Amino acid sequence: MELSDASRVLAGILLISLVTVETGGVLMYKVVTGRQEATPLQQSFFRAGHAHAGVFLVLALVAQVLVDATTLTGLAEWVARSFVPIAALLLPGGFFLSVTARGASRPNRLVVLIPAGAVVLAIGLLTLGVGLLTA
Repeated sequence: MELSDASRVLAGILLISLVTVETGGVLMYKVVTGRQEATPLQQSFFRAGHAHAGVFLVLALVAQVLVDATTLTGLAEWVARSFVPIAALLLPGGFFLSVTARGASRPNRLVVLIPAGAVVLAIGLLTLGVGLLTA
């Protein structure tokens, strides 16, 4: 199976972006070893953000191949192809950005990125799933 140009380009971008997840791993290592101060909330949110980022980026890579196996076109193809990567930015971004203040004990307003990312992910996966079932 040959990848479409859209899948090839987005997969390349996604693979390169996995380096940012590696950077998040460095932060997690510093927090866990006590080299970076973090409140219990920050520890939990950093851990969740790091895990979601890695899993969603890998899922976004798989989705590229699966979109090429559908007959989706136009807006539906764009949603199936791009919403999982978008969720990989929104949801983990919400975990990280909502607790960046020193000594944070409550998330800030950017916590809304978490449910927004979850909705975007669900729409993308449903579109892709239906596209696969109807191909």
